[in-house]
Amino acid sequence: MISKQNQMSKSQLKIANYLIDHQETAPFLTASKLAKNAEVGEATVVRFAFFLEYKGYPDLQRHMQEALQRKWTSAEVFASTTEHGDEPVDTLREVLADDINNLSTTLQQIDVKEFEAVIEDIIQAKRIYIIAYRSAMSVGLFLEFYLDLVLQNTEMIRSADGVPEHLIDIQKDDLVIAFGFNRYTKRTVEVLKYVKQKDAKTVVITDHMLSPLVPYGDRKLLAATEINSFIDSFSAPQSIVSALITAVTRSEHEKVERRLESLEELWDAFDVFHK
Repeated sequence: MISKQNQMSKSQLKIANYLIDHQETAPFLTASKLAKNAEVGEATVVRFAFFLEYKGYPDLQRHMQEALQRKWTSAEVFASTTEHGDEPVDTLREVLADDINNLSTTLQQIDVKEFEAVIEDIIQAKRIYIIAYRSAMSVGLFLEFYLDLVLQNTEMIRSADGVPEHLIDIQKDDLVIAFGFNRYTKRTVEVLKYVKQKDAKTVVITDHMLSPLVPYGDRKLLAATEINSFIDSFSAPQSIVSALITAVTRSEHEKVERRLESLEELWDAFDVFHK
């Protein structure tokens, strides 16, 4: 970055100087927050990343985080991304803008052929096991609910202690879908190692190619999760899951239609929904 300073515009110099002056906190800022702090437009931040020959701001951000060469605790990230005096309405706009950016980034980077292959793996699988711990459990539960509703072969392993009993009979025609985002849980990686030894097929849904889940995934779907907070944004992972469910049901539309018709009769009989 220093070597290119003579070629930078005034706005780009503002960003460069801010990154240099805030080396321990800047890597955790979203593009919108960095733009606000450096007093430039968000589009300028994005162009700045390309100017430095990165693939985009998420790529620049990842490299800056790696340069710290240490893992931050949730408390440290919270301290670095929290400013006194922020109004709730500003936070609302900021978070929604970050989510929109994550969705846009994910749409640009997702491998369509890989997505199609995942759909085929789901359809062909004898049994589907979902691994999602801590906050990622919310996305895993959503996937489990709808896949099992229509396919009747999906199970999310909720308890880490229950993994051996649930996976003891896993076979090569079974599929494991694992979710993991920074900071990654050790148990998720351990489960993937085990099922790969059993020759089961694996799909990992994670945040970038340096994720420790990636080496154990036959298929990988990447979702941007960056947000100016100590939490992750799950808007993009949730959208990928919604797309998976929709694509699977459309591919198996006749089977799914019969299943839903039977379920509607059952729901009516048990008076499930408010009328």
